[in-house]
Amino acid sequence: MSGNDTLLIAEGVSYRQDGQTILRDVGLRVAPGELVGLIGPNGAGKTTLLKVIGGLWSGAQGRITLADRPLARFPARDVAQIIAQVPQITALDFPFTVRQIVLMGRNPHLGRFEMETAHDRRIAEQAMKRTQTFTLADRLIGSLSGGERQRVLIARALTQEPRLLLLDEPTANLDIQHQLSLLELVQDLIRDGELGVVAAVHDLELAARFCNRLVLMHQGTVLAEGAPADVLIPGNLRAAYLVETQSYPDPITGHLRIAVISNGRNGTLP
Repeated sequence: MSGNDTLLIAEGVSYRQDGQTILRDVGLRVAPGELVGLIGPNGAGKTTLLKVIGGLWSGAQGRITLADRPLARFPARDVAQIIAQVPQITALDFPFTVRQIVLMGRNPHLGRFEMETAHDRRIAEQAMKRTQTFTLADRLIGSLSGGERQRVLIARALTQEPRLLLLDEPTANLDIQHQLSLLELVQDLIRDGELGVVAAVHDLELAARFCNRLVLMHQGTVLAEGAPADVLIPGNLRAAYLVETQSYPDPITGHLRIAVISNGRNGTLP
C-alpha cells in the first residue's frame, strides 16, 4: 500500500448494546503514517468505536472498510493480521516472560498447532528492539513497571505485523515521563508511513501534542474532527466537557495548552 492510501474508512456507524445506542452515525478515516486521537468525556463511545472498527464487536450498522474491503467480509484471522489492538486493561497474571508475551503476537500467522519458527522469533525480537523492551526479554511480565508493560504490549501488537494499531488509553496510570516516552514511541512507529494508529487519549494536551488529527466524541457521536487547534476550541470543549476553557500556545514549547477557566454548569470551579 502506498502512503496515500486510506487504511480504514468508517461511515455512518451506529451501534446498540443492551437496548442502548452507544454509537450514532460515526465517521472515521485513518491513513498510513498518521496518529488519530479519539478524545471525549467518559462514556462518549471511544472504547466502543475502537472495538467496532477493530472487528471485536459485530452487529454495527453503517459501512466499515479495511484496505478497501468491507470489514465484515474478513475472517477474524485475517483481521488480526491487519489490525492489532492494545486494550486499556489486559490481564497479565500468568508467569510468562516478556519474550513469550511478545511471541503471542505471531498467533494470527500460525496454524492451529504450528510452532513459532526462527522467522517468527526474529520478528518478535525486532519488535522488542523497536520498543526498547529487548533487554527485558527474559523478565517475567509481572515484574515490570506500568510503562514497561505498555511497551511490551505494543511490541506484541507489532509482532502481528499490522497495518493499523488501535490503542485504548495507552497512557492511563502512567507517570508523566512514561506518558511522554510512550507517545514518542508511537510517533516513531508511524514515521515510515506504513502504519496507521488510532488512540483513545484522555489527556487533551497530550492529544494535541502528539496526534495529527483529533476526533472529539460526545454521547456516541462525532462532535468535531480535524487538526488539534481546530478541534480544541472553547465551544467544542464546552459542549463535550461542560467546562469553559481557553487554548493557547505554550510560550516555551509552542505546544497547545488548555486552561480550564470555570465549570460550565455553574460558572465556577470546585
